[in-house]
Amino acid sequence: MKKSLSILVLLCASLAVAAPQVQAQTSTTKKTTKKAVKKAAPKAAPAEVDDGEDEGTPDIKTSTAVDYHCELGNNLTIYTNAEDDKHIALRWGKALHRLTRVPTTTGANRFENRKYGLLWIGIPAKGILLDSKKGLQLANECKSPAQEQMPAAAPADPANSL
Repeated sequence: MKKSLSILVLLCASLAVAAPQVQAQTSTTKKTTKKAVKKAAPKAAPAEVDDGEDEGTPDIKTSTAVDYHCELGNNLTIYTNAEDDKHIALRWGKALHRLTRVPTTTGANRFENRKYGLLWIGIPAKGILLDSKKGLQLANECKSPAQEQMPAAAPADPANSL
């Protein structure tokens, strides 16, 4: 548990530092690419990558909903579909967003919507919702009813660790 929390803290810290830099580099690169394309072929429009995030409101009719209760009284709902493990729908406030899975090496479930800057990281003990554009935590210590039933890890006793 202590190792998982350490990994999560490191992951969040690296996202807070790296996300604005990557976003700035990406926007600079896109502008440069667009100018180069326009000079080379002025009538050709640059092709946009369709990641499915602009499809409007996700269809949640056949999805399974799980409510998460977070610290500071925040709540969110995640909708999953058994046929599509690459996407989830996340209801935050009154808005419903489609997030796409991002592969990780830690085993955490990471889903992101780059258009809105939403990032959901789920580990077995809890979940966290981040705003990658602003570098802020939107909701922390988010737990589903199943996660709330899990026994809390006992704090490490410094006397026994010697």
